[in-house]
Amino acid sequence: MTIGSQVSKRLPAGDILTVSQLNQAVSRLLEENFVSSWIRGEISNFTQAASGHWYFTLKDDLASVRAVMFRGRASATGFIPRSGESVEVCARVTLYEARGEYQLQIEQMRRAGLGSLFEAFLALKARLNAEGLFDPLGKREITRYPRAIGVITSLSAAALRDVLTALRRRAPHVPVILYPAQVQGADAPLQLRRALAQANDREEVDTILLVRGGGSIEDLWGFNDEALARDISSSLIPVVSGVGHETDFTIADFVADLRAPTPTAAAELVCATRADLLERVSRAVQAISGLQQRRLERLAQRVDRAAATLVSPADRLAHQAERLSGLSYRLSVGWQRQSQARITRHDRLQTRLERLLPEVSLARSRVERAGAALAFAQRHSLAQSGTRLDAAQAQLRALSPAHTLARGYAIVQLPDGHILRDARAVDVGQSLVVTVANGAFDATVAARR
Repeated sequence: MTIGSQVSKRLPAGDILTVSQLNQAVSRLLEENFVSSWIRGEISNFTQAASGHWYFTLKDDLASVRAVMFRGRASATGFIPRSGESVEVCARVTLYEARGEYQLQIEQMRRAGLGSLFEAFLALKARLNAEGLFDPLGKREITRYPRAIGVITSLSAAALRDVLTALRRRAPHVPVILYPAQVQGADAPLQLRRALAQANDREEVDTILLVRGGGSIEDLWGFNDEALARDISSSLIPVVSGVGHETDFTIADFVADLRAPTPTAAAELVCATRADLLERVSRAVQAISGLQQRRLERLAQRVDRAAATLVSPADRLAHQAERLSGLSYRLSVGWQRQSQARITRHDRLQTRLERLLPEVSLARSRVERAGAALAFAQRHSLAQSGTRLDAAQAQLRALSPAHTLARGYAIVQLPDGHILRDARAVDVGQSLVVTVANGAFDATVAARR
């Protein structure tokens, strides 16, 4: 029996059905003819609602189907699946009657390995992380007071409206420059790279927002491009990524200088609000005003102190004249005292000098007597010296060798100059030198006696 025959039997022939009646009938038919089955597929477009229910698409290479897992069963799963992850689910086939779409109502879920796209994502993430592109030390600081903000996204993207709305609300004074690029599809990576290069070349913004709304892993795949990741890492301008929802992660998020959970959050992170700036300006004005007031007060005190010490020129001249008169009197008195002291000292020295001068007449008499005595002593000394000289000359003549030789004596010397005093000191035939009173001659020893 076919499903069509079952439906025809349960519905009265010839009756006209409403859409609700049709969907109800189809829903009962699906629930009665499809028992719970295990199905393998890849998670896509995963969303966790505020109620705790999970909504996602289960797909393979050829087809996809919507699925729901209610909070009670989701809380018992033990993990939160991510887009791109491969899972096995035990599900019933049901119909969502409000839209007439059939769906899988998940009863159980378990991991079944990773999907191909997610595996590629993890492999690229690991390689770039090993190269240091995710290193927090290499992240550039995001200025809180940019002169302009650049936005890279699609012109038709809802993310653009969210960003512009947030910036208009927070900082309407900051210019926003758009660098349009496709954010989904095969051409998205190249267009995103060109937009980023254009922003760096023009150097007209201080921060770049790279944003787009949420989507499946396929929709966000352009932001997992390796070349784009390297361009973001080498960008001269800090890059803030706001791609997808809070649970979505792309390679661009990891290499960016700052990751925001949503495009709106990215806009809120890149600049201070107008109210904050006004408050800061107000505080600065108050601080400057206080400093200026305190400075004026200190200067006023200085003026008061200076005015208290200020003297009129006439009073100052009178004071100087009085001081000059006093100094003149002191100078006169001091000079007189010094002059009198000098005169008194001179008189004392003169008196002392007169007492110390010797009697000249007595000294002259003593000098004359001493001169006469000196002359007498000199004459007597000369006479005595002459007598001693004559005696010494006579004694010298008596002891002189020449005088002795003149009496017939001779001096005998050996050839080496030594004087011969012992006859035994010579040999027969030895030459000698004999000196007599009027000369010398050589002699030879003929015999020794």
